[in-house]
Amino acid sequence: MRNHEQREAMDLSSSFKNKKDANQSMLLCCKVFFSESRSRAALDAIERAARLDPESVIVNKFEDQEYNRTRYTLVSYVVHDSCGNAIYSPLQQTVVSMVEAAYGAINLELHSGAHPRLGVVDDIVLHPLGRSSLDEAAWLAKAIAADIGNRFQVPVFLYGAAHPTGKALDTIRRELGYYRPNFMGNQWAGWTMPEILSEKPDEGPTSVSRVRGITMIGACPWVALYNVPINSTDVSVVRRIARMVSARGGGLPTVQSMALVHGEGSTEIACILLEPNRVGGDRVQFRVEMLAAQEGLDVEKGYFTDSSPEMILDDYLNFSSAGRA
Repeated sequence: MRNHEQREAMDLSSSFKNKKDANQSMLLCCKVFFSESRSRAALDAIERAARLDPESVIVNKFEDQEYNRTRYTLVSYVVHDSCGNAIYSPLQQTVVSMVEAAYGAINLELHSGAHPRLGVVDDIVLHPLGRSSLDEAAWLAKAIAADIGNRFQVPVFLYGAAHPTGKALDTIRRELGYYRPNFMGNQWAGWTMPEILSEKPDEGPTSVSRVRGITMIGACPWVALYNVPINSTDVSVVRRIARMVSARGGGLPTVQSMALVHGEGSTEIACILLEPNRVGGDRVQFRVEMLAAQEGLDVEKGYFTDSSPEMILDDYLNFSSAGRA
């Protein structure tokens, strides 16, 4: 960055004195999903990389041992040039550093878990916060995708606002076989896909490293992840329920869902709520309970895997203030 842009970034990062300031600022939220939760050394390496720049703040983390999957939620600001174009965010280098640490610590061929995945860095999604828009989120998603594709020679597929035609994440995943278990009928292990992709990625090569896999990177309005545990090992029945919950199966609009084994004696319906203000966790919970009762199954209370945008904004403000104290 030029000197005046560096000063602008420093002034911005030190200006969040209250929630109103944060709401009126150009902020971006980045969620990074790694295919690992059982190796403490790997997660430590990723977290050390995330903390190299204090301007990027980890506001939340979700680990799932059964899925062998961890998500980090980070927030930072975005700087614009005199024409209003986004030109810099600390998140870009922070995420690339985390990705580099993950590639140095995780081998996809040795990975297994009860959640689908296509890569060590399985998904990166950018959401606008405060006064920022999808344009800024898409700009950063494409910048990170170019870095990962070129620097690490990993195929990257863009989705949402980062894709030229707005292609949906689930569409790309279906094309690549994301939802098909390759081990024991309900697990994902190692790498069993072709090493040359039939579809050209948006960044990076068409050849795939069996150790690193593929990465998805996108930008979209806020989505929520909501999981509902069902006390059953009959995956076929829970899959039928999951389909009737999803919009694709004629269920709730703007809801995507799948059934995943989650420990002994339990299966989860894992849901993506594409418009959580329209269809929230309560409606998902009610529908799952109704359908499960018809099958004679008991349902536990579901849970969100991340905070709301308002809570994330508050957490960012608090962490940023504590860091300056």
